[in-house]
Amino acid sequence: MTAPEAPFDEPWQAQLFAMTVALNETGAFTWSDWAAAFGPRVQDASADAYWNIWSETLVALLDTAGISGTNEIRALTERWQAAARNTPHGQPILLSAAELP
Repeated sequence: MTAPEAPFDEPWQAQLFAMTVALNETGAFTWSDWAAAFGPRVQDASADAYWNIWSETLVALLDTAGISGTNEIRALTERWQAAARNTPHGQPILLSAAELP
C-alpha cells in the first residue's frame, strides 16, 4: 500500500490554506468570490506557482474587502522577514506591538 501524497509541500502552504478557510468562515469573502478571483489567475500557471498565486489572490480579496491593504500586508511581510533573519534558530519569531500595523 502506497501512502497518499501530501497536499502541501511546505508548512506555509497549509497555514495559507487554513487562513483562507478561516477568513471564508468569518464571512470575509464567499467561495464564489474566491473562485472568481483565483480561477483566472491559476488557469495558465505552472504547478510550482500554484501557492504563490493562492497567496496573491488572498491578498487581493482582503484588499478589495477593505480588511487589509496590499501595501499594509507587504510592509508586515517585510517586517516579519527581517525579524526572522534576526532570530536565532529554534527561537520564536516575534514582532513587537510597535511593528504591527
